[in-house]
Amino acid sequence: MASGFFALFDDIASLMDDVATMTKVAAKKTSGILGDDLAVNAEKASGFVPDRELPVLWAISKGSLLNKAIILPIAFLLSAFAPVVVTGILILGGLYLAYEGAEKILEWIIPHGHTEEKVNLNEEITPEQVLAHEQKKVKSAITTDFILSIEIVIIALGTVVEESLMTQIVVVSVIAILATVGVYGLVALIVRMDEFGYKLIALNPEDNTISDKIGRLLVNALPILIRVISFVGTIALLLVAGGIFSHNLDFFHHLLETWPGIIKEFLVGLAVGIVVLIPILIFKQITGKKAG
Repeated sequence: MASGFFALFDDIASLMDDVATMTKVAAKKTSGILGDDLAVNAEKASGFVPDRELPVLWAISKGSLLNKAIILPIAFLLSAFAPVVVTGILILGGLYLAYEGAEKILEWIIPHGHTEEKVNLNEEITPEQVLAHEQKKVKSAITTDFILSIEIVIIALGTVVEESLMTQIVVVSVIAILATVGVYGLVALIVRMDEFGYKLIALNPEDNTISDKIGRLLVNALPILIRVISFVGTIALLLVAGGIFSHNLDFFHHLLETWPGIIKEFLVGLAVGIVVLIPILIFKQITGKKAG
């Protein structure tokens, strides 16, 4: 009887060891999307009055948890009964990531002409209009989170697809929870950084004190920090996409074998992204002319 308990404990310890190892691998594979997720949500959670930033972020976080509650069971069912579909979705996700990364790089090189909405400063905005604007941004953020959550879950699942179903469930669920808690926790710190800076500036009536300097540094650093996160996230998107193609498609797996892995994955991700981007741009150009 005692030996049975010890065997059970040994199995549990072995499972937890496998889970810990695979969780580290999955976290590394999804880090690129988490960086992009962080940059996107930091932008979407900003632009509100200070006392509404955290409530809005909490609403987005609850939507993110609901997204993952929908996605996770479907992903596990596919892994159990149609694992080849997981690989297919993984490659499709890689195409999307490569396209997104290439599109962002194109935006840096040739800024797109965005039409800005004109705001009448003399028009009084009602509380109902403010609430409607807030709900619209929350809905947009939750929709974006749904797409990114699919990518995170599928990529995490792709790292453990050869493991037992129990290991898959634990590892991917841990990654999904960490993605929500970690990303939105960091977003909360980022979007409140400038508010904390303003409070430091107003801490005392004297000018050019240490608190004033730190406060101005935090206020000025916020837009720079968001741009840096966006840049790092874009590079990471291409690396993740290149890694997906290199590990799941023989052609890319044997391509540039003597090159360092990080350079190979970046170039593969960028090349595929450009190939996907070109027909999409042509299609948008044609449909835009027809609409015009």
